[in-house]
Amino acid sequence: MKTLITEFISLDGVVQAPGAPTEDTDGGFAHGGWMVKYFDPEIIGGTFDELAKQSDALLQGRHTYQVSATAWSSRSGDDFSDWINRVQKYVVSDTLKEEDIVWHPTTLIRGRDFLKTVADLRAQPGGYIYVYGSPTMVQSLLAADLVDELVLTVVPLVIGSGKKLFPAMAKSLPFELISAAKASTGAQVCRYVRAR
Repeated sequence: MKTLITEFISLDGVVQAPGAPTEDTDGGFAHGGWMVKYFDPEIIGGTFDELAKQSDALLQGRHTYQVSATAWSSRSGDDFSDWINRVQKYVVSDTLKEEDIVWHPTTLIRGRDFLKTVADLRAQPGGYIYVYGSPTMVQSLLAADLVDELVLTVVPLVIGSGKKLFPAMAKSLPFELISAAKASTGAQVCRYVRAR
């Protein structure tokens, strides 16, 4: 399997709360929902639908998982919502308990086991391990060199503050741009694969 990171990202690297004003207000973030007007169902939605069809697992941190469970568990009738509700989900958390898991199928991973679990999943046959949101978790995956592909939807917007995607790292990680598609809204979907 391959680890696939998909993120909405501003020109200044912010990934926090792209979908709704109250999605993530950590640090007093007041720009939630910044991505909504840039979403293009054909280019952006089509890319995510196609990648979901190639994915056999969904990996998320606690906060993104809880927001996603609320947003997606009652939806059906389109490719992405049908996929996300049936796919095997993994949530990384040291605070959730098994009884807190209400969106199935879901496996709870403790922080101490997180990187080993991802490495073990990558050694198994299958498609992508799909990741979105969860910037702290993504930073750990990047630092451990466990990311195979990045799909960044770059939004032509400078936000000025908020959670960033890329951590400070001791060594560089080269990626190769394999495609770029411009949406009608001006956002650009850029797909990168890890250059080894």
